[in-house]
Amino acid sequence: MSDDSITIIGGTGDLGYGLALRWAKAGRKVFIGSRSAERAAKAAGEVRESAGEESQVQGMVNADAVLRAWIVVIAVPFAAQAETLASVKEKLRTGQTVVICTVPLEAAIGGAPTRTLGLWAGSASELAARTLPDTVHVVAAFQNVSAHAMQDLAETVDCDVIVCGDDAEVRVRLRPWVEAIPGCRFVDGGKLENARIVESLTAFLIGVNRRHKVKASGIRITGIGPSR
Repeated sequence: MSDDSITIIGGTGDLGYGLALRWAKAGRKVFIGSRSAERAAKAAGEVRESAGEESQVQGMVNADAVLRAWIVVIAVPFAAQAETLASVKEKLRTGQTVVICTVPLEAAIGGAPTRTLGLWAGSASELAARTLPDTVHVVAAFQNVSAHAMQDLAETVDCDVIVCGDDAEVRVRLRPWVEAIPGCRFVDGGKLENARIVESLTAFLIGVNRRHKVKASGIRITGIGPSR
């Protein structure tokens, strides 16, 4: 495992695939995880076609993918989060950083995607932290970034990425990965409990997209200057 590699569990989904595209294009080594090795390999091939054949991207089953990088991104719908984490948590190594991108949208239980579910843990990210072993670091990030914008390599992504986690040093580990995506700016979001606020913004942005008939609205935090 090296510092320039990253694993994306759910890398065949919209956001996960978009992140894989952006990081592969930036020259990072990307491991796409899926429940299906065939689907993961197919997604990896599609990433190479779009980002360049020299792209370093491989597809494999989730249990193998989590062993390949120190940073593991979980980019699955909320309905799949518990099952996904349960399937990989025994494979996680001490010191790994697990990045939760999940948002508990009401759509997970047949409701509206413009509303979030109230969770006893406070947020999907905090719920994940309670599920995973204490030997790994859990941070929340990329909830507010449009999957549509991520997949369009011809465009920059006009959105700040708020990173929340209980360890400041771990939050900063995400900065180079955020800044590798053109148009994205790293914003230190403080403790993991703040993820409940960040996650709720996703439902708000979905509503903005619908009202304004756009696909890629995002957020910007003003008054803090360059990446902070």
